[in-house]
Amino acid sequence: MSRDPYGPDVLAHDPHAPRLATAASVAAEAGLVVEDVETGWVGAIVRVEKAGGMHVVVLEDRHGRLKSFRLGGGFWIDGQPVTLVTPGAAGPGGPEPRRTASGSRAVAGAKAKVARQSRIWVEGRHDAELIGRVWGEDLALEGVVVEMLDGVDNLAARVAEFAPDGERRLGVLVDHLVAGSKESRIAGEVAAACPAGSILILGHPYVDVWQAIKPERVGLSAWPRIERGQEWKAGVLERLGWPPDQRAAWAKLLGRVRGYQDLEPALLGRVEELIDFVSPPPK
Repeated sequence: MSRDPYGPDVLAHDPHAPRLATAASVAAEAGLVVEDVETGWVGAIVRVEKAGGMHVVVLEDRHGRLKSFRLGGGFWIDGQPVTLVTPGAAGPGGPEPRRTASGSRAVAGAKAKVARQSRIWVEGRHDAELIGRVWGEDLALEGVVVEMLDGVDNLAARVAEFAPDGERRLGVLVDHLVAGSKESRIAGEVAAACPAGSILILGHPYVDVWQAIKPERVGLSAWPRIERGQEWKAGVLERLGWPPDQRAAWAKLLGRVRGYQDLEPALLGRVEELIDFVSPPPK
């Protein structure tokens, strides 16, 4: 998986081995998340347009910033090189191959693998259910199990019990992991105590994983700011005018997630990197 450009990771190493692959032609459809190899810019495709006598693709990052790149080669999707072409011009050979909810190329007839010893831990049930909805098919194919951590306060004890190593890897996704926080301190201490290359702790910038779902899916232009002292989810439901039943609200919200295009790039990159880390290619 490609590196995440939205901030430093807890572990300052690259867990990915170089990959050799032939660039496939992929239609530049709106919503597809790609990375420009040269600049590291990651964003969702907004549109393809003509500029200066050539076609360019406009990408929007998670901050809403737009940047244009020449259509063609030099892009990555899921850590694989691709050549972006205008929609409808992906070439002969029949219809576009089916893709999973995460945007990965589906493998026809593939069966779920026996679960690996390696694991991905997330903080809570909503995190696990969201990852399962978007990456479930990919995880089954790789034999990766996602488990709930229920907070990071007991992370050190849980990791010591799991005892990760080079073959039994552990990936951890932490909510709202920002520099200087308690979570950041705990993550750094735990990572330093483990063998190199055995654990990868990443965080997304959101207060709650609900925020990783694009607000447009619930008719908002942005998730509301909730006043200090009010529980975030309760405040969001109040602003939305939904009943204060968080379980029912989550089921409704999760039901509006069709795939990766409904999630923010900052979460997409983190989850893809964790999957890659715990399921490295055979040596």
